[in-house]
Amino acid sequence: MKSVAERRKYIDPNSTLSQRAQCRILGLHRSSIYYENRGESALNLELMRLMDLRYHFHPYEGAPRMYDYLTLDEGHEVSFNRVARLYYDVMGLRAINPGPHTSKRNKDHKVYPYLLRNLEINRPNQVWATDITYMPMPQGFMYLTAVIDLYSRFALNWSVSNTMEAQWCAEMMSEAISKYGAPEIVNTDQGVQYTSKVFSEAVFDSGSRLSMDGKGRATDNAFVERLWRTVKYENVRFSEYTDAPKLIKGMDDYFPKYNRRRHSSLEKKLPYDVYHDGLIGISNQSQR
Repeated sequence: MKSVAERRKYIDPNSTLSQRAQCRILGLHRSSIYYENRGESALNLELMRLMDLRYHFHPYEGAPRMYDYLTLDEGHEVSFNRVARLYYDVMGLRAINPGPHTSKRNKDHKVYPYLLRNLEINRPNQVWATDITYMPMPQGFMYLTAVIDLYSRFALNWSVSNTMEAQWCAEMMSEAISKYGAPEIVNTDQGVQYTSKVFSEAVFDSGSRLSMDGKGRATDNAFVERLWRTVKYENVRFSEYTDAPKLIKGMDDYFPKYNRRRHSSLEKKLPYDVYHDGLIGISNQSQR
């Protein structure tokens, strides 16, 4: 059996077959075609590791306060520009409080209105939320994206990549829609991946509406942020993933278990049960 790296060479972006179909034929997880070694220095990797740990306990701290933490508390002699580049551009972090970097977006991209204000979320597939998080590795880093149903906290789909590309986010969302049907609303932040044409078209072509958190509304994605915290502190920190294929397999093993674990916010119910029982309830009401 050829290695993942060898099989990735057979993926042809110009083929009439979709990349999803090619991966299925080659026995590859689709996320693996995005993987390449990343070239950050050992110092940058250490700074990112420290910032990642710090961020999950202090998500209100932006690059300036991270710079103070790294230089004054940890003793690293680095410039603010280095810290800011890693924090905003490489790791894709943003402080939850309002500020100039609440969301890193492309000013040429269209931003869609926020649709969740005063909205009662009372059924599955009413509102989905998606986001991206940084995943530290021993010799580099990766990114994880996922989409959850806000009513049930059910993780519908997830994917791992070495880049935060809009196409990657769009394909992950399209896979979720093809499996579970289109939601009424997809809620995101104003990141360049989500304001891009390829992502917005994936949402609109399904018949869904796109909602975007405005400045000062970063806490509206709190359920996804809580998911990231759970994934990292229950799984990633203790699993010692050494490469991308192991991380991908680890996430594929973890998320089904997460969906079948009791959540206190759901009155000790399972996200899987809350989601599917809710769909049955909707179906029964429509037949009356």
